[in-house]
Amino acid sequence: MSRGPSVAIVGATGAVGEEMRKVLEQRNFPVGSLRLLASSKSVGKVLEFRGEKFKVEELKPERLKGVEIILSSPGASVSKVYVPEAIKLGCVIVDNTSAFRMEPDVPLVVPEVNPHAIKRHKGVIANPNCSTIQMVVALKPLHDAAKIKRIVVSTYQAVSGTGMKAIIELREQTRALMNGEKYPAKVYPHQIAFNVLPQIDVFLENAYTKEEMKMVNETKKIMEDDSIKVSATTVRVPVYRGHSESVNVEFTSEMTPDHARKLLAKAPGVKVVDDPAKSQYPLAINCDGLDDTFVGRIRKDDTVPYGLNMWIVSDNLRKGAALNAVQIAEHLIR
Repeated sequence: MSRGPSVAIVGATGAVGEEMRKVLEQRNFPVGSLRLLASSKSVGKVLEFRGEKFKVEELKPERLKGVEIILSSPGASVSKVYVPEAIKLGCVIVDNTSAFRMEPDVPLVVPEVNPHAIKRHKGVIANPNCSTIQMVVALKPLHDAAKIKRIVVSTYQAVSGTGMKAIIELREQTRALMNGEKYPAKVYPHQIAFNVLPQIDVFLENAYTKEEMKMVNETKKIMEDDSIKVSATTVRVPVYRGHSESVNVEFTSEMTPDHARKLLAKAPGVKVVDDPAKSQYPLAINCDGLDDTFVGRIRKDDTVPYGLNMWIVSDNLRKGAALNAVQIAEHLIR
């Protein structure tokens, strides 16, 4: 190991935990020591990091002693229990669950958008929802240039956002249906193979889903502007990896498509792919494993005085989860 902070990955055997380990290695994060923690079901599993083999340990408070930075992606209920204990032990936790995102004293951070918020942490920094992250990365430079009044977003989200069990269900369900066999839905309320589900998470009293309200509330907190109106419809599609979003933005002053392209071309973490004449626009299959948020189909919305439509795509396990968490950790060690 190199000189650096002691790091633990909580939820190390999950889809996001696996990606966190990969990102730490690829970005040459200075890990002084590493602990891989998960539920009792994963204890003893051997994982590799920088050529060394590590055994997965059960998540218990005593195993967090001496750990300086925790990259966390268990269930929200698990985070609510162990994070307060970890803070008492002096750990700083970058938590990928929804447990603390809307707590007033917990920073909700996307490093390209609001890195200054990291300094306000009191032991825990929240990683936003995957679909929110990619949207605000693309919209922040536009908001700075011509204040955003309203956002209408429809998402097309990959099954990996639900975890390994959903990836397996899509694969096995597709295989079964192609062979004329039945495969009952277990992870989702309906068949996901060859289907589109206009429900992510549970429905709330206002008829929106929890996922949709995450986008509404988290966008305002990250952008630090409660005046922005956000309306979201979140949809699960039979794609393994990579979230896509159709985003309509209304500004308070003029923002032309050409100006938006120029701003986004210079924005950190953004890549513009926008040549419709050549059928070039962001695709989920092309963002797999990449760090950038891709933006295309940028065009004027003629129904309002200052409006644009755009298509935003990003790897939900990468920038939407693991990479964003590691970027926050990089800010911490600076």
